[in-house]
Amino acid sequence: MTTREDEWAALLRAAIAGDGRAYARFLHAVSPVLRGIVRARGSSLPPDHHEDIVQEVLIAIHAKRQTWDSAAPLLPWLYAITRYKIVDAFRRRGNRVHLPIEDFAESLETAIDDPTVAHDSEYLLGQLDPRSAGIVRAISLEGETAGAVGKRLGISEGAVRVALHRAMKRMAVHVRRDER
Repeated sequence: MTTREDEWAALLRAAIAGDGRAYARFLHAVSPVLRGIVRARGSSLPPDHHEDIVQEVLIAIHAKRQTWDSAAPLLPWLYAITRYKIVDAFRRRGNRVHLPIEDFAESLETAIDDPTVAHDSEYLLGQLDPRSAGIVRAISLEGETAGAVGKRLGISEGAVRVALHRAMKRMAVHVRRDER
């Protein structure tokens, strides 16, 4: 018994090999699922933006279809493209949450005064390679900008942000592991 993912993967493989009909069937099959994901994840966006996002996802799939590793599962690749296009839509729209800092003043003071915070931070930074730890320390603890850190390290601001994100993910893995 083949699954929906198996069918879609077979269609995309055929499409990449040049089968136009398989490509049309693939796009027709995935579009309703993509619309559902966009509606669910982009629910706070105006409904008239949803179809625009779906079209952007389909264009991205078309442009990046050669990047899909046919030996890898298809759905995570599709979901990642969809998620990124939804995030792009939120960024373009400028959705931000603004909360008055006064509402959090007491809890911030408590966190700053807590001696275990510094110990926990140093423990987590110690789990990283020195470069990643330095980037996290500079941006998250010392308040440097990604641009300034990039200049100092001789890498682009974008590369610093990627390194920061990856380091934070690795630290989160350690936190989850330690909570068990």
